Amino acid sequence: MNPDLIPVLNWQISSPTDTVEAFLRRPAFDERAEAAATTCLAAIRARGVDAVLEACATFDNAHMSASEMRITEAELDQAEAACDATVKQAIQQAAERVETFAKAGLRPDWTIPTPQGGRLGERFHPMDRVGVYIPGGTAPLASTSLMTVVLAKAAGVKEIVACTPSRNGLSVSAPLLYALRVAGATEIYRVGGIQSIGMMAYGAGIAPVELIAGPGNAYVTAAKRQVYGTVAIDQVAGPSEICVLADNHAKAKWVAADLLSQAEHGSGLEKSLLVTDSMAFAEEVKAEVIRQTAIRNRREIIEHMIQNNGMLFAVVPDLTTDGVTLCNRFAAEHLELQTENADTLLPLINCAGAVFVGYWTPESAGDFVAGPSHVLPTGGAARMFSGLTAETFRRRSSFVQFTKEDLAETRTAIETFGALEGLDAHAYAATVRFET
Repeated sequence: MNPDLIPVLNWQISSPTDTVEAFLRRPAFDERAEAAATTCLAAIRARGVDAVLEACATFDNAHMSASEMRITEAELDQAEAACDATVKQAIQQAAERVETFAKAGLRPDWTIPTPQGGRLGERFHPMDRVGVYIPGGTAPLASTSLMTVVLAKAAGVKEIVACTPSRNGLSVSAPLLYALRVAGATEIYRVGGIQSIGMMAYGAGIAPVELIAGPGNAYVTAAKRQVYGTVAIDQVAGPSEICVLADNHAKAKWVAADLLSQAEHGSGLEKSLLVTDSMAFAEEVKAEVIRQTAIRNRREIIEHMIQNNGMLFAVVPDLTTDGVTLCNRFAAEHLELQTENADTLLPLINCAGAVFVGYWTPESAGDFVAGPSHVLPTGGAARMFSGLTAETFRRRSSFVQFTKEDLAETRTAIETFGALEGLDAHAYAATVRFET
């Protein structure tokens, strides 16, 4: 690998560089994916399940009938039998930890009294039927089965549809299927890509869902964006990314491994950013990245990402000011704080999908077992969106219960707003209640 492909440069708030600015800009949408999604979704709206099956054959080489789309219980039994005890134990452990975190984050119904004896509050209800997308292309993500379906189940959703692409014909990864069974998916389909989003949103061959969640490639992301409004979506997520804020007390070998953990996903558009206050440490990490890349199973994928300007090391004069500012500007999907004072830096971070605090918290712990969902905003969207939680799968309704005295107390204000906005029927709805 050419070492020059990983820039190591100085950066500070007062003198930003063009190279860093270009790295911070990540396109939100892929024009080719948008066009493909428009065409495929229009076909599904027009021709239903037939268009879904055609897309499966065209894009995934999965030739099947409508009756073959759904994974059967017998197939789930076979998948469970194919998983060894170690795999099952890992999946079960992760599922338990994700469920514990998901339930802890659920908001309870609440009420407060009004000044005159009434009450106000909010109530939360699970959605009836949701869909989740599980990537299964270059890497079948069994962990994503847990990071989506477990949350929906914890929220109380009764019908949870999971879609994942088949590989090598109609086969689907056994650990992925076992994870979906453990997580609580009620329907599983070997349908991926744009067509799966259209199938779930428009009810092509299945009952439509109310919300679609889960990560995917640029084509899945484009499809989710375009069906928004027909269904709810969790977020529009793109290629994976990581930022590591590290001092020279961190271990270069560890930091390099963490930077590479997100480089191996396969799109070639992933981003890995190191922010440190030591040029010598940055060079040490760079040497480790080159050494470790050479021995990784997905070496070609990582090298492709680096060749696409996906990795950059920024050396700042001060981690607390310049370093934190750069991290917040990057607004990473994953941010690691590998510093001696990580706990004091955490309150300064306000733009990140998930933060991993301290030397002993690799991002991969969050991807697989820690508890919070790994479905997180990417491409700088952490400035606007948050990661997936069980709350995503619930509806929130506020309620107002006035007494006669509450309405009397607020009547003048209601009538004033009605007059101000030219909405006399609004005003009269309060007035009429006091007419004799």
